[in-house]
Amino acid sequence: MARTPSFVVGLLLLILWTAIANADYFKHKDPKQPLNVRIKDLLSRMTLEEKIGQMTQIERSVASAEVVKKYLIGSVLSGGGSPPSKRASPETWIDMVNEFQKGSLSTRLGIPMIYGIDAVHGHNNDFDLQVLSLFNVLNCGRVLGRNTLGYFLANSADCSLRNTFVRNIICPCSRDPELVKRIGAATALEVRATGIPYVFAPCIAVCRDPRWGRCYESYSEDPLIVKAMTEIVPGLQGDIPANSRKGVPYVAGKKNVAACAKHYVGDGGTTKGINENNTVISRHGLLSIHMAAYYGAIIKGVSTVMVSFSSWNGVKMHANHELVTGFLKNTLRFRGFVISDWQGIDKITPVRHGNYTYSIQAGINAGIDMVMVPYNYTEFIDGLTYLVKNRFIPISRIDDAVKRILRVKFQIGLFENPYADQSLVHELGSQAHRELAREAVRKSLVLLKNGESADEPLLPLPKKASKILIAGTYADDLGYQCGGWTIEWQGTSGNNLTIGTTILTAINNTVDPTTKVVYKENPDVDFVKSSAFSYAIVVVGEPPYAESVGDNLNLTIPQPGPSIITNVCGAVKCVVIVISGRPLVIQPYLPSIDALVAAWLPGTEGQGVADVLFGDYGFTGKLSQTWFKTVEQLPMNYGDGHYDPLFPLGFGLTTEPVKTN
Repeated sequence: MARTPSFVVGLLLLILWTAIANADYFKHKDPKQPLNVRIKDLLSRMTLEEKIGQMTQIERSVASAEVVKKYLIGSVLSGGGSPPSKRASPETWIDMVNEFQKGSLSTRLGIPMIYGIDAVHGHNNDFDLQVLSLFNVLNCGRVLGRNTLGYFLANSADCSLRNTFVRNIICPCSRDPELVKRIGAATALEVRATGIPYVFAPCIAVCRDPRWGRCYESYSEDPLIVKAMTEIVPGLQGDIPANSRKGVPYVAGKKNVAACAKHYVGDGGTTKGINENNTVISRHGLLSIHMAAYYGAIIKGVSTVMVSFSSWNGVKMHANHELVTGFLKNTLRFRGFVISDWQGIDKITPVRHGNYTYSIQAGINAGIDMVMVPYNYTEFIDGLTYLVKNRFIPISRIDDAVKRILRVKFQIGLFENPYADQSLVHELGSQAHRELAREAVRKSLVLLKNGESADEPLLPLPKKASKILIAGTYADDLGYQCGGWTIEWQGTSGNNLTIGTTILTAINNTVDPTTKVVYKENPDVDFVKSSAFSYAIVVVGEPPYAESVGDNLNLTIPQPGPSIITNVCGAVKCVVIVISGRPLVIQPYLPSIDALVAAWLPGTEGQGVADVLFGDYGFTGKLSQTWFKTVEQLPMNYGDGHYDPLFPLGFGLTTEPVKTN
């Protein structure tokens, strides 16, 4: 009997200890628990305020640890040209992301935020990164530049060797999905190296009209080519396990990022190619042309889908319940989250932000899960809270959105590893990535003309010649080679934008030391005729642009490009290299041109252009976009009854490499 009190005390202590242990055990914090169990457990603990916070994505410039904590913000992003500071180092990016993360982890439930960025052709926000070819450059897809890795990372002077990959339009010209996959993997490494786990790429639009200012973000006018290029998804995210459920997001590990298929759906088919305009097409046409790549991306485990600014037959996609919820979520069984585009719900009304409460209701009820606000987050949070509390938006819709967001965050591993580290900084601008960028360029260039006949080709050019002329305003300009979405949203001209190799420098690196190279940007006829050049290389094109700024109804090469072609090619044998995000009017000048090369937007790796010009490698690229004769023919795509192109889809002359040159 004397031992009874001790026994009772011990039992009570055991019960108390068990209760304390159980109180500290949350299933959502246990990585051994099934994913759905973790999601359900965490969702059950969340207040409405916490749920709405998860649905809110704000821009870096208005974010801070305090803001993220106070408003329970679920995501932060960098818009185009929005680094933490000018030429910020990778370490600066990492510190910024981690500072925001501290705010998230200090909240009641400690749900980590997810940081996103536009790595459309590599980490194209970073000065020292290679601009990777995530942009589905119009016909071929763009590749890494020689020394600058990409837009996604920010502008960093401390990272000395970086590359900018080619645009989406250039990669399909290689017809090599495995190459695109490798570019995706390199981009993921470089984005992760700056502490960012989420990219708004790839763009899987099907460009049906080159007048569209985003055509270089598209892989092709052919939906089958675009679908094949969705190999970028497993490149970015990693290969899904063999027995994985289809439609469920998958990110393999710390060297991969969550991807975003965009812009859902039909953005490449708007009337006259006007950005954010109306796509007039039957349901069958929409599904067969514009939806095909989404099937591929979802099967490959893409984590998120971004909604398009455009409309389908007059209905704004940001308010289209039939396609966002009905088709994407219910028919295709997509289990990731749907994100709006930049201020996308603001544009649901005819007057932007004209009736914001209605826009919130229409967008969320359509099926949008995370809203890229990006600035007026208090107005969005207050508006959405009001709509839920007054039953204009059911709580079931909110719960569906938050489940999807949490699923991606769990899948990325943010709950186990919320903070970024510096372990991958060495990947930025690595030699392997520079070589990959260069490979992508040379495989994607399309040779459109090579002499008057196959018996008298001009290319490959001899490396040894007495004197050669390099002309054109685009021959020595990295900004023009990279195009829009490079450091600055719209891009810019000049060689101070990023680090890389211009085409002029590449030519100087390649020709024989005894060959005299003369560079004159805009030579007159007398100069050309009097200088006894062996041959000339003329590099012309269109200036950088992005989105609506790039919409162009005439698609002509701006002056002095045409004058340079006329002056040079009328006086000496010449090869013309066109730097552009799409086909341009070239037919009037074609008779005087001996050889014509579509180089698209080759990024920072200009050496890849010289590789094929001088025969170290052969031309192999094929058009993924029809090259029209006149703009009056547009829109014109392969299979149309009025199809009469200058160069058809799939066209591309080939050359053999020369062993001695």
